[in-house]
Amino acid sequence: MSDHANQRRVIKASPQRCFDMVSDVEKLSEWTDDIKEVKVLVRDDNGRPGDVSFRAAAMGRSTKYTLRYSYGSNPLRISWRLIESDLIKRMNGDYEFHPLSEDDAETEVVYNLDVDLLVRLPGFVKRRAESKIVHAAVDDLRERLEAETKNSGESERVS
Repeated sequence: MSDHANQRRVIKASPQRCFDMVSDVEKLSEWTDDIKEVKVLVRDDNGRPGDVSFRAAAMGRSTKYTLRYSYGSNPLRISWRLIESDLIKRMNGDYEFHPLSEDDAETEVVYNLDVDLLVRLPGFVKRRAESKIVHAAVDDLRERLEAETKNSGESERVS
């Protein structure tokens, strides 16, 4: 049985900026603590990450996995599925970014993740891990984007 997590948050940044931050996978470790190493193995015809190898901290150990990213007809959606892993049996997920204002000042971020682990874990351990993953995926993203927006606004006032 897979575990499903989803989250919705409003971020004070444009949908395009949210998409750009998430799709810049090489910089994920800058705003996601558990990601230790990222290597893009394949890029699509538009130069976007396709197959990406990760090394991450997970449940007190290091894990490696490879995801295949997909970009559909919606220009503000990114999805992925697991190709291989030493700890995970199945992992599918996506982000969608919906504008909330005409000036693109706010975005609703929708995050979905389905995971099956190779090992069985007690429910409380899975819930704690799920909470940490969702926090990194949505709350850390919001903090990073809003800090950048604030800093760029301050530098514009100084100029």
